[in-house]
Amino acid sequence: MILTEEGFEQVELTSPKAALEAAGATVHVVSPKSGKVKAWDQTNWGIEVNVDRQLSDVSPDDYDALVLPGGVLNPDKLRQNKEAVAFVSAFLDEGKPVAAICHGPQMLIETGMIGGRTLTSFPSLKTDLKNAGAHWIDEEVVSDHGLVISRTPADLEAFNKKMIEEIAEGVHA
Repeated sequence: MILTEEGFEQVELTSPKAALEAAGATVHVVSPKSGKVKAWDQTNWGIEVNVDRQLSDVSPDDYDALVLPGGVLNPDKLRQNKEAVAFVSAFLDEGKPVAAICHGPQMLIETGMIGGRTLTSFPSLKTDLKNAGAHWIDEEVVSDHGLVISRTPADLEAFNKKMIEEIAEGVHA
């Protein structure tokens, strides 16, 4: 599943979704909102994406993996939603694959569960991640026991490849 709100970076949702579908996965876009959510496309509003399921209608048990696209607005809205934070926390607690790109790791910070993990992110989150106890490194894709993180849309090729690999491996202890 892809968990998102209004203001996700367009390519950070569309590219992983297309890669997962090409690999044979069924992908649901899940949001606290119903109907559609609007993308941010670099410097202006972008496309609208259909919401397949509302967050209130699903359980972490319904999904094998979670993708968190970035964008500045999207993770900021999601991290203020207690239900969304609990949902992401359940994935981390169960060791299910979680992939986050750009500003998506803001949701990981909110869970309080990234201490000791190795992550990357958009550069402006470096201090926030370090303050949350993560070890931050500047690489195009970082994988830590099923947690896959990349910095920017320029890293999407490596991000998508590693995300699919980690999802295929399943739950990580």
